[in-house]
Amino acid sequence: MTFNREIFKQAISEHKNRAVLAVSSLALFGGLAVASPAAAASPELQLPATNAAAAQQIVAQADKPADAKGGAPSVEQLMTRGVPSDQSTYEMTPERMANAKAIIEAGKEMNLPPRAWVIAIATSLQESKLDNLGHLGDMNDHDSLGLFQQRPSSGWGTPEQITDPNYSAKAFYKGLVNVDGYEKMPLTVAAQTVQVSAFPDHYAQWEKMAAELVQGTYGHGPYADIAKA
Repeated sequence: MTFNREIFKQAISEHKNRAVLAVSSLALFGGLAVASPAAAASPELQLPATNAAAAQQIVAQADKPADAKGGAPSVEQLMTRGVPSDQSTYEMTPERMANAKAIIEAGKEMNLPPRAWVIAIATSLQESKLDNLGHLGDMNDHDSLGLFQQRPSSGWGTPEQITDPNYSAKAFYKGLVNVDGYEKMPLTVAAQTVQVSAFPDHYAQWEKMAAELVQGTYGHGPYADIAKA
């Protein structure tokens, strides 16, 4: 076969073009950038070191919990033991939704995970139906007050403090974080360890609604509309 220099040069050119397309496709898939086709075709081409770091950052971001990136927490984060059965619901008003938001915000200020918010909201649903209760006179359970029915005589704070949603939520959270492994245990066990209620099993019925209230603040689920109000 006779050697043809022009055919050889054309084959080399086509080989380089295919290399450019391959490198460009790889870069786009990884969210990276190639300076130019000419640079990509150069025999000395190496992807910048910063590109490798950027790829690692993309992977790291993907592994972070949804709420850490500003998105809604997942069902798995909110209900770590799965979606419970035998659940209750209660009428949600703008005032009650505002109190749920205050509980969530207090948890965020303390850098607590979404599971803690769910436990706190479920506890408040059982204790007060998310109403910030003052003294109820003869109907009062001793001197219990606020969203969590905390008692001044038991050292939870002054009546003014306990009826401040941010304060009362943080007081509850301070007790919760002392419960070892609270994130993975049944909600009612975690809540009861803090509250020491006469009805320890009653907290469990509010877990799903509490999780839906959290999701509502991110624009998801049955409480999304009232959460926007």
